[in-house]
Amino acid sequence: MAATMKKAAAEDVNVTFEDQQKINKFARNTSRITELKEEIDDKKKQLQNLEDACDDIMVLDDDTPKIPYQIGDVFICHSQEETQEMLEAAKKNLQDEIAVLECRVGSINQVLCDLKVQLYAKFGNNINLEADDS
Repeated sequence: MAATMKKAAAEDVNVTFEDQQKINKFARNTSRITELKEEIDDKKKQLQNLEDACDDIMVLDDDTPKIPYQIGDVFICHSQEETQEMLEAAKKNLQDEIAVLECRVGSINQVLCDLKVQLYAKFGNNINLEADDS
């Protein structure tokens, strides 16, 4: 009897065009947030590599002639000071990019929360908007 009541309750909810648009928007934003988080992780790894390079350069003697610095596919030799400055600038750029991406993630999370409230209010337990952590 309980199973038939649940089935009847599930059939009572009509999905309108607006509801479908909200569900689609939720799916697109969930996909986008996953992509942004992966991009943030990649940039954090790059930032850690730059920090490691800065640490390695600090350990070098002051009389090291030239240090190769990769720009694209080419290595350019610079003095220790110039290389350190270039690494610091690259770190600053990456930190700024990470901050922008995290801001985007925050705004998308807010949109997702708003959509969850609206969709759960209408569909209740008949819709699953939680991410699978498998």
